[in-house]
Amino acid sequence: MSTHVLRCDGAPVPIALASLPLTQTSAIPDTNVLDELLPVMAADSLPRLIVLGEDAGLAAVLTHLMRTERLGVEIGYVPVDRTYGSRAYETGTGSAAAKRALEGKPMETPLIRDDTGKVLIGRATLVGEGGEKLEGEAYVDDTRLFTGKVAALLVSPTLEMPGLHASAQRGILGKKRWAQGRAMQLGTRGAIVTRDGITTDKPVRRSTFYRHHEPWLLVR
Repeated sequence: MSTHVLRCDGAPVPIALASLPLTQTSAIPDTNVLDELLPVMAADSLPRLIVLGEDAGLAAVLTHLMRTERLGVEIGYVPVDRTYGSRAYETGTGSAAAKRALEGKPMETPLIRDDTGKVLIGRATLVGEGGEKLEGEAYVDDTRLFTGKVAALLVSPTLEMPGLHASAQRGILGKKRWAQGRAMQLGTRGAIVTRDGITTDKPVRRSTFYRHHEPWLLVR
């Protein structure tokens, strides 16, 4: 097995990973860097890539693997601090996450993407234009999340099937009620989507997050 470290935006390198081959990249990994690295790793029958960074960085890596049909690469995730993704996938952080990424076994894990072809790792938040309430209707599979107006719509992956859960937030202090399923679909007059901390420039009238037909290999 060959193991390589992808260091995003100067993330600290835990001691356990210090002796491994390492590639530097930006917070959102450059696809050219990945295109150079992945064929080298593919020479091994069991390639493993350990991503040091944040949810958005890992999402970009998995998006590229999905689009280039390379989801057979084992992926370890080592965030510096707790993120929505580290909680969803129970990876831990820092040294503990590094040890798990190095010594753990790959587990087939639901891969959640949206209708723009981008992977979601931690949390998607959908609100109305200009920060206003979100108006429309949303479902998780056959379960209606809301119709009318809500403060925000939240979507996150889950470690196990069916793959995601979503919650309609009616107020800041309201208790979150999550619905689990394979897909979340929203129809709206206009929504601004923030995916793993990255906000879209233009509002959308429809948004769908759903489980990809192939899983990814999370090392845990």
